[in-house]
Amino acid sequence: MQYYVDGFRPGDPDVKAPAPNRDPLRSDVVPAKVDVLIAGCGPAGLCLAAQLAGVPEITTMIVEPKHGPMEKGQADGVNVRSMEMFQAFGFADKVKREAYWVNQTTFWKPDPAAPQNIHRVGIAQDVADDQSEMPHTIVNQARIHQLFLDVMKKSPTRLEPHYGLRVIDLEIDTETDDHPVTVTLGRVTEDGTASDTITVRANYVVGCDGARSNVRTAIGGKLHGDAAHQAWGVMDILANSDFPDLRRKCLIQSAKEGNVLIIPREGGYLFRMYVELDKLNPDERVSNRNLTSDHIIAAANRIMRPYTIDVKEVVWWSIYEIGHRLTDKFDDVPAGETATRTPRVFTAGDACHTHSPKAGQGMNVSMGDTFNLGWKLAHVLTGRSHASLLHSYSAERLEEAKRLVETDHKWARIMSAPPGESELDGSEMPRFQKQFIENLEFTGGLAVHYDPSNLIAAPEHQHLATGQIIGKRFHSAPVLRLADAKPLQLGHIAEADGRWRLYAFAGKDDMGQGNGAIATLCTWLETDSHSPLRRFNRKGEDIDALIDLRAIFQQEFTTLNYEDMPSLLRPAKGRYGLLDFEKVFCVDHKLGQDIFEMRGVNRNNGCMILVRPDQYVAHILPLDAFNALARFCNDIFLPNDAH
Repeated sequence: MQYYVDGFRPGDPDVKAPAPNRDPLRSDVVPAKVDVLIAGCGPAGLCLAAQLAGVPEITTMIVEPKHGPMEKGQADGVNVRSMEMFQAFGFADKVKREAYWVNQTTFWKPDPAAPQNIHRVGIAQDVADDQSEMPHTIVNQARIHQLFLDVMKKSPTRLEPHYGLRVIDLEIDTETDDHPVTVTLGRVTEDGTASDTITVRANYVVGCDGARSNVRTAIGGKLHGDAAHQAWGVMDILANSDFPDLRRKCLIQSAKEGNVLIIPREGGYLFRMYVELDKLNPDERVSNRNLTSDHIIAAANRIMRPYTIDVKEVVWWSIYEIGHRLTDKFDDVPAGETATRTPRVFTAGDACHTHSPKAGQGMNVSMGDTFNLGWKLAHVLTGRSHASLLHSYSAERLEEAKRLVETDHKWARIMSAPPGESELDGSEMPRFQKQFIENLEFTGGLAVHYDPSNLIAAPEHQHLATGQIIGKRFHSAPVLRLADAKPLQLGHIAEADGRWRLYAFAGKDDMGQGNGAIATLCTWLETDSHSPLRRFNRKGEDIDALIDLRAIFQQEFTTLNYEDMPSLLRPAKGRYGLLDFEKVFCVDHKLGQDIFEMRGVNRNNGCMILVRPDQYVAHILPLDAFNALARFCNDIFLPNDAH
């Protein structure tokens, strides 16, 4: 973590200096105009707000019908990809400290000797070796909300939600670029009833307002899909039990009574149970059954025989029906008008895709939506990129939502299948265990793979780094920082600050010397008029304001000299022109974890890897492919004389 670049400031370094020449947007005053209006303080909305709050030039407003932050319940699983994202926001370590870590999953099915009873049939590792440096964690969704709220409040804009406001409707004026979206907000009283309305004009609106989204309805969006006609209960409880795996994630199938999923919670005692209840008629809603927490407890005890659950406290519970639904598009532009219009209104999270909670993807995919959208909105609003960039949000996230719904649809039906129908032909392993193992990349959030586009290059040079897949997230690995020999994860240098990262991996004999490939690349980036640093940086900005270059060498750190490095790897920054000592890394030979070997980076010639602000690999190129790098960036950014 770097701070003090613009002078010493005592206190918490996470509290950023306030944005100059602007007052924070007061949460008790509704502004007439904003750049971005976000509907909903769920994971998707708060993830987006936390990103935009760090951009002083952007005025952001986030509204929420409730009169305060969430306290308990709902989603709780944080997959490894979300933990990597939390690292960029600066609170992954807090989550790791407080959360339950899912290290193993156990599988239970009917005992052949006594089918009315269950017995353990398998144990699987929950996170595959080297899948991520992060664990799969379980923590209250409300805690995640609070961590995002803390980031917002400590940001330069000091952003806080406007509680007690709901988006009722909106209209888009396609004839103007000056705050073309007029949003009608309704005040919500403490008891949940509607009060008066007020209007706000916005440049962009993002609907993170759930499955019954008014934002989606306003742009003509509908959820399409099906329901499984199966009632499930979920409860967070404090209980005693003779069941031995209460502190391990468990998938349980009984012979005749249904299925249970147990998820241990943070704090050592609390745990969550998803319990299969009644089948529903095709025209029946789950609310018609008048099911309660007592029904969930009774069903759990029937399924888990011979074990019993003695519930002491029900912290939170809910009854739901599995549904798999998806919208046609995640923005307001009709399919036939993408060449002539750019989006002004977006939907994210449950507003555009719904599914079962048992794969633990709801909160994670919702945050993935807005982590994708946030930097794009910031690029457009600050003049870094043309507004056509925003078309890529729906294009990229819709494909991933389809993958989510299809995979979860299959998984939900396997989980609900009777044991006799869940076996594989000739296999002792239950089908639900085998499917769980096969799905580890998906449940870890690592199956996201964006197709080639202006933002994702074709894999022409994929062979130069076979473990960093173009279109997938940048896979971190251990390195040593040259200046102070600090061991760290290379991916952890990336913050949620809207900057791109360019990782330059040196060839085998390159030590930063003047005739080496790294030095030649640095000279071109620093001095050539076609360089993206020269072409797209603005006057007075630090050299790494848009693209942050880092170099990684193969040698042991004692054989490398900081003073011999090219000037671009020792840049002067901030108002005092202080030298940045944190641009150069090397292999951690002491621990034997070689990033070149771990990620399949070509040792002879090295390569450069361009990574987007949302941590996805955009391009892999030879170190001397200057023109190819320039062409790729020219399609994304606006030159510094265009604003």
